[in-house]
Amino acid sequence: MRFRYTFQKIVDLKTNEKTQAEWILSQAIGKMREEESSLHELHSAKDELYEQLHTASSCKATISQLLIMQQYVDHIDHQIVLKNKDLEQAQQVVTIKQNDLAGKMVQEKVWCKAKEKALQGFTSRMLKKEQEQLDEMATNRFRRLS
Repeated sequence: MRFRYTFQKIVDLKTNEKTQAEWILSQAIGKMREEESSLHELHSAKDELYEQLHTASSCKATISQLLIMQQYVDHIDHQIVLKNKDLEQAQQVVTIKQNDLAGKMVQEKVWCKAKEKALQGFTSRMLKKEQEQLDEMATNRFRRLS
């Protein structure tokens, strides 16, 4: 007789939910890394622009050119502020998805433990039944020989 767990479909569902939550978390982490990379690029552009501004101010540059460069620096500063907000939101999403995954892992573990307990019960019943059959065979053999 083979072991068949009554709630196997639920175990499979919980495993699939966990796998899906891992995938979603992976996507959220990817998005967060994209935001971090974009923020790093903005900071690099700002640093480069400050160097250009410094070089332009030490050379002969018109005030209008310096003002345009400063406006661009201000624009990049504004973009950095927005990108920081985007990064913060992405980090919040990652935290939410991590918590979701943790919950799915707990649910899967609960159902897997229940399946293990059912398997242990099944195995012990099968061993007991087998032992009873062996005992009966030994008793019958003893009766025939007596």
